[in-house]
Amino acid sequence: MPRYFIEVAYKGTHYSGFQIQENAPTVQLQLERAMAVLWKQTFQLTGSSRTDAGVHARQNFFHFDSNTFLFNKQLYNLNAILPSDIVVRNLYLVADEMHSRFSATARTYRYYIHSKKNPFLNEISWFYPFTLQHQLLHEAAAIVLLQNNFIAFSKKNSQVNNYLCTIQNSFWEIKDDDTLVYCITANRFLRGMVRALVSTMLQVGRGAISLDDFRALFDSQQIASANFSSPAHGLFLEAVHYPIPLVPVVFEAL
Repeated sequence: MPRYFIEVAYKGTHYSGFQIQENAPTVQLQLERAMAVLWKQTFQLTGSSRTDAGVHARQNFFHFDSNTFLFNKQLYNLNAILPSDIVVRNLYLVADEMHSRFSATARTYRYYIHSKKNPFLNEISWFYPFTLQHQLLHEAAAIVLLQNNFIAFSKKNSQVNNYLCTIQNSFWEIKDDDTLVYCITANRFLRGMVRALVSTMLQVGRGAISLDDFRALFDSQQIASANFSSPAHGLFLEAVHYPIPLVPVVFEAL
């Protein structure tokens, strides 16, 4: 049976996360309902990355198997059915063994912060009106790049076999006097990891803890010992990376 990847982007404000949950609105639930309406059949979707309630995504993927002939021009109709805060970007026909989650080699997240009150950013960036030393933020991000055990930055009861992550990129972008963005790419992420890194590095930037204190969190190996105060709404799943390029289904219906 042919396997498809479907690429989605969404604003997570009104959803209890990405994956289907009982008695809760999720991105997967909305997409499965819309696909059932359009293609008159039930689809079982498998997601690539689970985002928490309130977290957004510029790129995320599901995969599913279907004998129905699907093509990209149908996505206009699918998007017309979906709510305005979810969009399907592309449809890909992939090899049978491709898995949206397990075939991914890395994921990139960005966390947005603004320091001046702005009502238009309330749902997509964290209002953080404190003076920060940018050089300390850069040095903290460089420390992250050298680490591989993130148990201190994982929430408890995460149900994982280990806390090892390979960090490929870790840096702060200073957009202007008002906007900061933390960017991180890794082969895997633990529950709450990016938000914990952000809020703890901001403590460094404010001078509340030192760079040595920050480094000591990694050495302590104590679960959930970092700061977890950063809210979900500043976090974006920016990209999911695969070992081979995905090619959109662009052929027409017969």
